[in-house]
Amino acid sequence: MRLPALHVRLVTQTFLHWRYPPGQVQALLPEGLTVDEYEGAAWVGLTPFLVADLRPTGVPAALPGPPAFAETNLRTYVRRPDGLDGLWFLSIEVAWLPMLAARAIGAPCHPATLSVSRHGDAVSYEGTRWGGGVSYRLVVRPGLVVMPTERDGWLMARRRAYTRRLGMLWETPVEHEPWSPAGAVVHELDETLTTAAGLPAPAGEPLVHFSEGVRHMRLGPSRPCGAVLRGS
Repeated sequence: MRLPALHVRLVTQTFLHWRYPPGQVQALLPEGLTVDEYEGAAWVGLTPFLVADLRPTGVPAALPGPPAFAETNLRTYVRRPDGLDGLWFLSIEVAWLPMLAARAIGAPCHPATLSVSRHGDAVSYEGTRWGGGVSYRLVVRPGLVVMPTERDGWLMARRRAYTRRLGMLWETPVEHEPWSPAGAVVHELDETLTTAAGLPAPAGEPLVHFSEGVRHMRLGPSRPCGAVLRGS
């Protein structure tokens, strides 16, 4: 990435992943994107975390920026016709209102009251979308850092995100150092984000990872990358 638009650090991130029948997820995608499958399944991830040290390119890191704030993504994994893979966000819950500016490129951002806290060896996440009706509560206990499996890499090593706006597909490039995932155990989980996005409630236990985060994430400028013919 020659010239990133934003620099950011992600902190205290948990990844929950569920398998879904590919057709159920494909029905939520715009024309021009197809479900990226692993082991014959589509995968949907719920990922709460804290955003810290957010600054545009050109702003010195020594200058104070916005305080750390919570964000929660519900996402899936997709490919373009040319084979380039990436993320498709089903919803993005944001606690810092300036992040709603990402709606300009079609990011499905929703203002929400979010919290991330630690109590002993447990990490708790809570969120409620403004207006009510969509919420989650998650408590995990992280374990030891593990050697990522091929599937872990497939889920976490994505270098672009797609959105839809003005009849076009948009691409936002993303770069960061590799995740150092740890195993984790879910102690509490109650969520309505999946059903609010148009999916059935998850079946079965999620695949769970925890990471202290990545220190050097760079987001490039978003740019149109193809026409969207349906659902614009």
